[in-house]
Amino acid sequence: MNQIRILDIKESIFADNDKQANLLRQDLKEKKTFLLNLMSSPGAGKTTTLEKTIALLKDELSIGVMEADIDSDVDARRIEKTGAKVIQLHTGGMCHLDADMTKQGLEGLHTEGLDLAILENVGNLVCPAEFDTGASKNAMILSVPEGDDKPLKYPLMFTICDVLLINKMDVLPYFDFDLEACTSRARALNPNIRVIQICAKTGEGIEDFAEWLRTEIKKWTC
Repeated sequence: MNQIRILDIKESIFADNDKQANLLRQDLKEKKTFLLNLMSSPGAGKTTTLEKTIALLKDELSIGVMEADIDSDVDARRIEKTGAKVIQLHTGGMCHLDADMTKQGLEGLHTEGLDLAILENVGNLVCPAEFDTGASKNAMILSVPEGDDKPLKYPLMFTICDVLLINKMDVLPYFDFDLEACTSRARALNPNIRVIQICAKTGEGIEDFAEWLRTEIKKWTC
């Protein structure tokens, strides 16, 4: 009796995606366009953070944003008001973007002349962490109401991110959130992760994030 051939589809999909991501990253590097992949849970404050960040950088950088959602264009309309170039991406039910989907989004955004392209990924701490989008750097937002245990529950997300923005610091006194414990847990997974405390609503800490972006963009375009 012949043996049944078994294919590990998941591994194949990831390997192909990684190849496409590296090609996309190389192309962006040649074009001197920095791509930031911003991830978080729904409601953590991605769009508000972007609004405040764009306000600080729009006079010195050409910025484009890809808003990824399962449906609606609510966030894209908000970003449009900042003056940044924006495009809405509908994922058709998918809970993440992969490299090919990101490439399609960049083509629709028309990145020629853009210094900074931002992908606001689908709100989810699981799937987006598994797929390399071809981004220059990965960033994530964790809001205080979500709890300080998230690095324990979703380790991959914290492992792949270059910067962690702890948002909604204004409500820290009202939640049982151990800032030191959360930071230590994140750094145990990723010793090189940069942790920045912010409040997107008030603008606290956004300048620190903007300065991190300026530094990384300068490195990318050198």
